[in-house]
Amino acid sequence: MILGEVLALIAGGLTAGAINAIAGGGSLITFPLLVAIGLPGVAANVSNALSVAPGYAASAVGSRPDLAGQGRRVLAIIPTIIVGALCGSGILLLTPRGVFDVVVPFLLLGAALMMAFQTKLRNLARGARDDGSRRSMVLMQLSVFACGVYGGYFNAAMGVLLIAFLALVLDEPLRRISALKNVFSAVVGTTTVLVYGIFGPVNWAVVAVLAPATMVGGYVGARLARRLPSEILRWTIVAFTVTVAVVLFLT
Repeated sequence: MILGEVLALIAGGLTAGAINAIAGGGSLITFPLLVAIGLPGVAANVSNALSVAPGYAASAVGSRPDLAGQGRRVLAIIPTIIVGALCGSGILLLTPRGVFDVVVPFLLLGAALMMAFQTKLRNLARGARDDGSRRSMVLMQLSVFACGVYGGYFNAAMGVLLIAFLALVLDEPLRRISALKNVFSAVVGTTTVLVYGIFGPVNWAVVAVLAPATMVGGYVGARLARRLPSEILRWTIVAFTVTVAVVLFLT
């Protein structure tokens, strides 16, 4: 890599880490950047997944105050999202990506609509809220499994999907849901690191430059997210998600 490419990766990593912490979707910055410097599609995807994983972990650390009282919930969901991430990683490594790429923009637009009409959807889904019932737990497990599959296959904007699904089920402020999203994203990131690190065509030089930048951006972004009012945070997520979906439609 030349100096200009290194500087571009650092800047992209800082920005992507912060975006992932606040809304999710930072990989839509880093993935095209890796393709632009010459990495093939699958190599760019797996290298990007390994690079942003430390940023997710830093975001989870930065969100620690908003995780208070959610330990049992986290422990109950982690195994499910690990299984989902393993399934998604297997799909990426064993099948063509063309069909799933067609679906991704629609998933993102659906997530944006869920966030935009969150209040109305919450009222419709009142019976499925987190009231300790078996139905609400099953719905939450299915939601995080689907997000894990998505994150294991194509990492970009996984956080948006997590927030959208969790916000329907959990009766929590958005900042606490965002903190959960950061933990679950870190779990998916760790899972993909193990799978792609062994079986994927990783460009380790790119990871060495990009990963530290995403860590710094992720921690700063998580601290910023805690200070944003819920409505501003929600509409920031909606706006960014729609933008990401449009980019995917056009590429």
